[in-house]
Amino acid sequence: MLITDAQVHIWGANTPERPWPKRAEPQRPIPLEKDALLQEMDAAGVDRVVIVPPSWEGDRNDLALEAARLHPTRFRVMGRLDTDLPDASEQIAHWREQPGMLGLRFLFTTPLMQEPLLAGRMDWVWGAAEQAGVPVMALFPHSHMHLADGIAARHPGLKLVIDHLGLTGTAKDEAAFKDFDRLLELARYPNVAVKASALPVFSTAPYPFRNVHRYVRRAYDAFGPKRVFWGTDLSRLPCPYRQGVTMFTEEMPWLTGDDLELVMGRAICEYLGWEIPPHARP
Repeated sequence: MLITDAQVHIWGANTPERPWPKRAEPQRPIPLEKDALLQEMDAAGVDRVVIVPPSWEGDRNDLALEAARLHPTRFRVMGRLDTDLPDASEQIAHWREQPGMLGLRFLFTTPLMQEPLLAGRMDWVWGAAEQAGVPVMALFPHSHMHLADGIAARHPGLKLVIDHLGLTGTAKDEAAFKDFDRLLELARYPNVAVKASALPVFSTAPYPFRNVHRYVRRAYDAFGPKRVFWGTDLSRLPCPYRQGVTMFTEEMPWLTGDDLELVMGRAICEYLGWEIPPHARP
């Protein structure tokens, strides 16, 4: 089974030579770099990772693209872009020409990050990505899921992936999922998929975090196994990486066979256009 993590951050230190903008705090005090991630992957049995550059480093993709260049069988990138830049449209038109780059990723979890979206300055982005064949991952809170709904409806050729099942903030357990139905409404759009990622973060239960399993099942029932992607957001995972894997592969008895293989990695590779090696194909 090809296991592909749909989201992991890697980053470097905040230094005068490579300073961070003052807009977010890192998930760990010590950076998670590519070599440490490879060790974690090997120990946990993870074959591939989609690297998502973190917000606290700013809109830069250098470390992620370098990791993909050095380890092309292990890493690909969903990169960041400041869509207010004068050449942003041109960048999107040639986005996937960057070696290792699969698509774009946006975060709408704070007022600062939501401002371009709510002000309408990003309205052009979705059509540009659709035209260029660039998939987009985005973290919309449940309260803003109607905006994702509108984007999906207006741009049926855009591949849109909603991160973390739309979970944001510090709420846990039932409180975190109180507006979960707003996410499920997007399942009617065939161009929308979801990442079942970072789920242990939103549970106070011990491993295997059974109180969130039913939400994975609801997402699976709504979107189907070809549009639900396993992931961890490793740098804030409250359990060992291997348990992030086995939570799905060993603790959800309803998820088996071909559907399990799809959710655990094959589906996201097919969706984003990351070629699957012949030995890993069913």
